[in-house]
Amino acid sequence: MKNIVVYPGTFDPITYGHIDIIKRASRIFDKVIVAVAHSESKGTLFSVEERLAMIRDSIKGTKNVVVEDFEGLVVDYVKKSGAKVMIRGLRMISDFEYELQMALTNRKLAGDIETIFMMPHESYSYISSKLIKEAVALGANVKNFVPGKVQILLKKKLKR
Repeated sequence: MKNIVVYPGTFDPITYGHIDIIKRASRIFDKVIVAVAHSESKGTLFSVEERLAMIRDSIKGTKNVVVEDFEGLVVDYVKKSGAKVMIRGLRMISDFEYELQMALTNRKLAGDIETIFMMPHESYSYISSKLIKEAVALGANVKNFVPGKVQILLKKKLKR
């Protein structure tokens, strides 16, 4: 039986913090599914297709990772994928309250799905997709936070 984990999120855009968690998870689990949420309510900058492409490009060479999109409840997607575990990233203590609330809600919805929290390497712990978008919009160079192709796409989308 394969040990499968789902790492869900909007990844708008993917950052080095996300990539760190994906690569570390790939050393722990037999299969890592990076699940990109449609999340129209979040008002994403990039389309689902663009986010899928950015992630695939950013994790090239990581053999046991697949990237898919999903709509609806994440616990339904996790079950459908054959996984019993999902990963959620925690950067700062400020993330904990929201992530705990989500994990407990998901446990009530699907008690057979476990949530594991992973922290990115401390050098990425302060990076958020929202902060990156704001920085690029103001003209910042974000090469230390996102892969080069992601930076190019951000500049293009934000006309910088």
